[in-house]
Amino acid sequence: MTRTLFIGDVHGCSEELDALLHACGHRRGERVVLVGDLVAKGPDSAGVVRRAREHGFLAVRGNHDEHVLRWHAGKMPASKKLKREHKQVLDTLEDEDWAYLESLPVHRHFPELNVRVVHGGLVPGVPMEEQKPELMLNLRSITPEGEPSKKMDAGVPWASLWKGPELVIFGHDALRGVQRHPYAIGLDSGCVYGHELTAYVLPEARFYSVKAKRVYMDLDGPP
Repeated sequence: MTRTLFIGDVHGCSEELDALLHACGHRRGERVVLVGDLVAKGPDSAGVVRRAREHGFLAVRGNHDEHVLRWHAGKMPASKKLKREHKQVLDTLEDEDWAYLESLPVHRHFPELNVRVVHGGLVPGVPMEEQKPELMLNLRSITPEGEPSKKMDAGVPWASLWKGPELVIFGHDALRGVQRHPYAIGLDSGCVYGHELTAYVLPEARFYSVKAKRVYMDLDGPP
């Protein structure tokens, strides 16, 4: 079986993406799947998107990808303030880059691997067709009352309650770092915050990581 490389939140860290592909021994023809948040916060969002589209990488949409798409389309409320890390993306992406981001779905299914990829998460016990896109982009926790939450400190990781049967591979939760649950794997290891960029490779079921070259943004709360 051809290898599939699932890669955590890149956030514009193009040099680390290149280093991780090298560390994985990536070869032409192997499938690469980015788990969302290709852009924002890091130094080279345009470079990351360009690599993805030119090399045919697959990806799902992350919450920051969604934010910049809304800004680009003029769909943000007038009361919303444009953050510096999003303005940098708006200033550097080209038409082909926007088309690539716009094409990204909120989840992808790989039935031959029994894997589903989503950026934020899936609510345990809810059928796939009833999952809400907003939560698929932003979910982090399940509260003690059983409610989904975007906040890390609101309860337990949603992934710890996911019972399968599909393995869900996700990102978005840098504060918790790499997560290994029976039926869910979290790959956001906080590269843009000076930590690591992480991949999970199937069928070998192996993790690979590379160190960030520097701290691009301080992690002072939920990203």
